[in-house]
Amino acid sequence: MSGQDPFEAGMATRKAVLGEAHVARAEAARDDFDGPFQDLITRGAWGGVWARDTISRRERSMITIALLAALGHDEELAMHCRATARTGASREDVCEALLHVAIYAGVPAANRAIRIARAAFAEIETSQSGSGGDKP
Repeated sequence: MSGQDPFEAGMATRKAVLGEAHVARAEAARDDFDGPFQDLITRGAWGGVWARDTISRRERSMITIALLAALGHDEELAMHCRATARTGASREDVCEALLHVAIYAGVPAANRAIRIARAAFAEIETSQSGSGGDKP
């Protein structure tokens, strides 16, 4: 990431993790109201944190999934479970992360997250057996 503009690094990382199609949909829906927010997350989350090479995308994915599960951010959790198809985090990795959630954040949070992860993984399977494109 060194020397690269945080926005450019963020967009490249965002596309690599979430997929070109997801980012294109988000950018197409961008307007004056959420534009500053989109810039913030692209620069800060994707360009400032996810683009770092200190830990792998697989590890970042597991950490993110655990945090989102613990905090009850269901839509983001589903999105990041689908993104494991690109981050290298396996279903077993997600399971391990959610076991930590159960112990440190509570069984109900982990139980809800397991249901969400199952559904997200089913979407991945459906898209892989179907058209193939740039889904999850």
